[in-house]
Amino acid sequence: MHLYELAFTHSSARVGLEDGLHKSNERLEYLGDAVLDLVVADVLFRRFPYRDEGFLTNMRSKVVNTQFLDTLARELGLDKMLQHTSGNRRNETSKNMNADVFEAFLGAIYLDQGYSRTYHFICNRILTPFVDLEELTITDHNYKSRLVEWAQRNGKRISFEVENRFERSRKGKITVRVLLDGQTVAKATDSSRKMAEQNAAAYFLEQKLGKDPV
Repeated sequence: MHLYELAFTHSSARVGLEDGLHKSNERLEYLGDAVLDLVVADVLFRRFPYRDEGFLTNMRSKVVNTQFLDTLARELGLDKMLQHTSGNRRNETSKNMNADVFEAFLGAIYLDQGYSRTYHFICNRILTPFVDLEELTITDHNYKSRLVEWAQRNGKRISFEVENRFERSRKGKITVRVLLDGQTVAKATDSSRKMAEQNAAAYFLEQKLGKDPV
């Protein structure tokens, strides 16, 4: 299977091979995730030479998260190219699927063209046109705190629960559920519990409450 074709093959539509193995974009997504983390960390390190590790980590989380990667995938039209079987009537892609295909695409570029060209692609085609780093320094993306504050104002009980508490998924990701008065109202998956909680809170604020998470 061609490298880029593989990048757009979701695990729900994985391709079976004669040896009994299956291929999907999961391995490329793993690689692209690592490359994106490195490039964004490098850019932030150079752009803000006097800021501490906590600031740089917080800034990176504002760029490398499911919400933003979903937006990028849609802006680039990658969601339209993804081969999948979503199980919904309109065969739509989810935010997690879009974020994954974006990272798989980066993984394919890295293997095909090397780190230097991938670095310039991310900087010139992603960060420059879509990310205002100066604006991000003053933007509050702590969706979890905002959701907790909303719950307190409205007399609601909010909690966050890890769905796969005793074992991670095959890709090493964690799924977190948001519970409102004991009922699941949103969920999200990410490589860390912290980011999964933020993404789940952002989804609830945007989709359930109709509030702009930004």
